[in-house]
Amino acid sequence: MAFSKEFPDEILKDYHGPDDFYGPQGIMKQLTKALVERTMEAELTFHLGYEKHDQGEKTNANCRNGKTDKDLRTGDGPMTIEVSRDREGSFEPQVAPKHQGKRSFHGVQRI
Repeated sequence: MAFSKEFPDEILKDYHGPDDFYGPQGIMKQLTKALVERTMEAELTFHLGYEKHDQGEKTNANCRNGKTDKDLRTGDGPMTIEVSRDREGSFEPQVAPKHQGKRSFHGVQRI
């Protein structure tokens, strides 16, 4: 997968030093949070079989049902992410699985 040349430029536009990169609200933490949340959204879309806000015919009655917070432990410190839910409760995220305790998985660890 290739990123556009503008992608890192946009992320680094306000960079002034290492704290902007590794700090508590640094680029790495923000990027990790955004990628994990977006990956989980894609997993839910695959699970449900249709895109968010899709007005077409749905193949099942299950649908998105809000979000809940989940605390993760990462190499950049603790982080709270928002996890989308499905109405039936059958969605099992792969990038940050449910009920994993403090066991490490896919680069993040649930608190």
